[in-house]
Amino acid sequence: MKMNKKRLIIAGIIFLAGLLLRFGFSGHDFIAYGLFLVSVLIVVFGVVGKTLKQLIALLLAMGVVYFAIIEIPIIDEASGDGDFDADYLIVLGAAVHGDTPSLSLVERLRAAKDYLDAHPNTVAIVSGGQGSGENMSEAQAMYDWLCKSGIDTDRIIKEDKAVSTYENLKFSREIIGSLTDKSDPTIAVVSSEYHLCRAKLIAKSLDMDIHTVPAHTTYFTVKLNYFIREAFGVTYQLTFA
Repeated sequence: MKMNKKRLIIAGIIFLAGLLLRFGFSGHDFIAYGLFLVSVLIVVFGVVGKTLKQLIALLLAMGVVYFAIIEIPIIDEASGDGDFDADYLIVLGAAVHGDTPSLSLVERLRAAKDYLDAHPNTVAIVSGGQGSGENMSEAQAMYDWLCKSGIDTDRIIKEDKAVSTYENLKFSREIIGSLTDKSDPTIAVVSSEYHLCRAKLIAKSLDMDIHTVPAHTTYFTVKLNYFIREAFGVTYQLTFA
């Protein structure tokens, strides 16, 4: 079947838009991948026969339905668990650019500060190791930011070894266990709103009962990108963890 020139031009424009988002704007990877998929499908639908088109359309419909279903708990958990008084607040790390916290990390720190200001007896555990391109651990960057924002140093404990959400929660729980004689201390977790569902699933796998505090993502397109990503993250957690 001959390829329609107009179809090919549209596919090319969409593909280029995906490249721009993928390499020109941080935090838009999954939107870019979606555009790549659309551009490929436009080309494929222009060259394959009717039967194969119907099969591809069926698979796409199934994928869309699954995506919609898996997003329901992700969106539902994004608002957090409301106001409550926790003994410990675990702040999950995010990228540090050199010595500077990324916007995602600053958003989490702002949410943590607001919570700590409202709950003066809560102790924060800032959790995150040092990754590639980071001049210090995420925990150290968070500690410095919270100290500069007015939180007392004796209310902040660093956990600077974790390199995943699983380790964030596991290592932080071990620290909490060494600090308290309570058999069931109340634990809150701060993370970006799109990440809270997966954080709860990981906590459940560790037999941890947590409350969640959402950090609100500033830019809509970045938020959309990470809500798309979490569909894959939650699927992996439910399937393999």
